[in-house]
Amino acid sequence: MTSDVRKLPTGFGRLWTAQTVSSLGDGVTHAALPLLALTLTRDPMALAVVTAAGTLPWLLFGVVGGALMDRWDRRRTMWVADTARAVLLVMPAAAAVLGVLSIPLLAAVAFLLGLGGLFFDTAATAYLPDLLGRDPVHLERANSRLRGAQTAMSGFAGPPAGSALLTLGRAVPLVADAVSFALSALLVRSLPAVPRPAGGVRASLLREARDGASYVFRDRLLLGLALRPAVGNVAFLAVETVLALFAHDRLGIGTFGFGLLLTAEATGGLLGAGIASFLGRRLGTGTALTCTAASEGLAVLGLAAAPNPYLAGFALAVCGAGMGATMVLAPSLRQAIVPARLMGRVASTSRMLAMCAAPFGAFAGGWLATAYDVRTPLYAAAGVLLTMTALTASMTGNRRVEAALRGAEPAGGPVRPAAGSPVLEGAPGRRREPVADGVAETSHVPGQRS
Repeated sequence: MTSDVRKLPTGFGRLWTAQTVSSLGDGVTHAALPLLALTLTRDPMALAVVTAAGTLPWLLFGVVGGALMDRWDRRRTMWVADTARAVLLVMPAAAAVLGVLSIPLLAAVAFLLGLGGLFFDTAATAYLPDLLGRDPVHLERANSRLRGAQTAMSGFAGPPAGSALLTLGRAVPLVADAVSFALSALLVRSLPAVPRPAGGVRASLLREARDGASYVFRDRLLLGLALRPAVGNVAFLAVETVLALFAHDRLGIGTFGFGLLLTAEATGGLLGAGIASFLGRRLGTGTALTCTAASEGLAVLGLAAAPNPYLAGFALAVCGAGMGATMVLAPSLRQAIVPARLMGRVASTSRMLAMCAAPFGAFAGGWLATAYDVRTPLYAAAGVLLTMTALTASMTGNRRVEAALRGAEPAGGPVRPAAGSPVLEGAPGRRREPVADGVAETSHVPGQRS
């Protein structure tokens, strides 16, 4: 197959470098923020407020943000969002230096960082298939490299660095992340421009947002890919909310050890991203996605029962491997089958479902830890993940995936129909080979940018 030997476009290298730099800063902050919060309070519900705040922008603006991404220049949106986040991080860094850092300030910064992440992530998801010509092989290779870099930096190198930098001063890890955002913005600004999808008469913003959401809900495969991270995020945020407290109180792990614990998850994530293509070829993408989802649930169950840091680290590594593979296979599949003109809206709808569920997990984790025990949220999370895997297995099966790929639009796609059309051309109900009779978006886990 020709696409197996063609090189990825030159611009991809700059995109990869930008994400690598930014992910290193993310890893630094990811380890530092919960530790900063622990210096201010030991209340699990207060910690849940900070964790949940970063996910609220997806609840409030997710679908509309996707519609904007299908109107705006995606490259410009990415570098502006990263520039804004670099400037934003100056605020908590200054507050830390002045001794006025507080839980409300951390929550506000988390919210605004999440808003910037909404625009950047949606734009990047829509930009990548345009850059690669919607080639499925290129998309899988590119997502594998992007996910590998993100995991290595945000989970493997970043958390120990964040823990170490925190010992130098509370503002240091925040400044490091601000610098990473600034460098990422410069690199993204140098990326090549790509053609915008052809469009017809433009509908209202809300109508376009609704069309994108309905496209996901009418397609069982896309809905299954969206439901897994949505339900999974309830579980993962419950885990993340209490992870620092669990590590300190039950495993006896200190500041530096917590960073190493997150590194174990990232090590598994690197392995998962590296073997994702092999699993997809060997098992079929649908079966591979089901297996990785099951491995996550079993790993969290092992984490809950872990009697020492070593078994806890192993459980997080297994969970990371499942997530690493999932976050290569699921986005690559979505990018290959969704028309370019709808990519921003479909991506944001899927991500919105995942992120809207996250605050419930954060508060559920805080409540369960307060009412029962710090291990209780971990056991509950494992049950949720395993139940979700069983319920969505048939929605993302191999036959359904194969039919979706056969019915996908070629690069470029047809011109978008005029506003007011009852069904968008190319929507699931209009495919020549219906997905329903034929044959996950990124979840949030410790060590991963939301």
